[in-house]
Amino acid sequence: MITENQIHSLIEGLFSKIQFTDEPKGLYDPLRYMISLGGKQLRPRLCLTTYSLFQDEFDEQILQPAAGLEVFHNFTLIHDDIMDKSQVRRGKPTVWTKWGEDGAILSGDVMCIDSYRRIAMAPAKVLQQVLGLFSTTAAQVCEGQQLDMDFEQLPEVPMTRYIQMIGLKTGVLIACAAKMGALIAGATEDECDNLYDYGYALGLAFQVADDYLDAFGDSKVFGKPIGGDIVNNKKCWLTTRALEKADDLLREEILDAMDMPVDDEQQRAAKIARMKGFYTALHVDEDAKYEIIRLTEEAMGFAAQSFSGVRLMTLRRFADRLVGRTK
Repeated sequence: MITENQIHSLIEGLFSKIQFTDEPKGLYDPLRYMISLGGKQLRPRLCLTTYSLFQDEFDEQILQPAAGLEVFHNFTLIHDDIMDKSQVRRGKPTVWTKWGEDGAILSGDVMCIDSYRRIAMAPAKVLQQVLGLFSTTAAQVCEGQQLDMDFEQLPEVPMTRYIQMIGLKTGVLIACAAKMGALIAGATEDECDNLYDYGYALGLAFQVADDYLDAFGDSKVFGKPIGGDIVNNKKCWLTTRALEKADDLLREEILDAMDMPVDDEQQRAAKIARMKGFYTALHVDEDAKYEIIRLTEEAMGFAAQSFSGVRLMTLRRFADRLVGRTK
C-alpha cells in the first residue's frame, strides 16, 4: 500500500511542476500565481489517498485528475474573492487585486477549463463516470455559492438551510475527491458510495472548522484577516447557531450588531468584537467544536461500512489532520 509520506511528497512535486500555457501572460500568470500560493491541497490529497486504498502505484491517469480537482478549487477561490471583495488569500494579495476584476474573471474561466482537461485524463473505462461525477459536482458548487450570496440578503437562515449551503459549496467537492480516487482505482460501487459519504460529512466538518477559525483563529495561520464572515454578514455556522440559541431580546441585539457599519478599520473591529462577544456568551464557539467532532465521527461511520484495519486507520488519520486545526 502506498504510504501517506509518499502521497505528501508526490503532492508537493505535482504542484511545484504544474504547467500552464505561456501566452498571453495576462491570462495565465494569475493561474501560476494562484497555484504558487499553496494551501492545504486536501482535495487532491484525499483523491490520492482513496486511490491508494486499492492500488500500489500512481500514474498520470490518477495524478492529472487529482491535480484537476485542485485547479478547479482554485478557480472557485478566484471568483469567490471577487464576489466577497477579499483582498488577501493565503496571506497574499488576491488575484483580482493584482490583475483587476475583469482579468481575474477571465483567468478563473480558463482555470475551470484547465481542470476539465486534467479530469478527462482518467482511464477510458471509468471516464464517463468520472466526468459525470465532476460535472454534477461543479454545478452543485455554483449552487452553493449562489445560496451563500442569497443568504447575505436575509437577516437569518435556519440551520438546515445553512447545512444545505455548505454541503453544496464545500462538502460535495471533497466528497467528489474521495469517490473519484476510488472510481479510478477500480473500487466497487458500495465502496465508492461510502467514500463519497465519508468525504461529504468530512467536508461539513471542515467548513464548520473554517467558520470557527474565521472568528477565533490566528490570521497568520488562517491566511486571511480574522472576522471576514462577520464583516460581510455571512451566515456562518457561529452566527446561525447564535441566532438559534438566543431568546427574542438577544436575537434582536445580534441582528442590530449585524447592521453595524464597516466603513473603516475601527468600525470593522467593533463589529467583530461585538459579534464574538455574542458567540462566547452563548457558548457557540464550544458548540462548533462539538459539531466538528460529531461530523468527523459520522464520516468515520460511513468509512467503517467498507473498510477496516490499516485502510480504515488511513482514513481516520486523514480526517483528524483535516479538522485538528481547531484544537
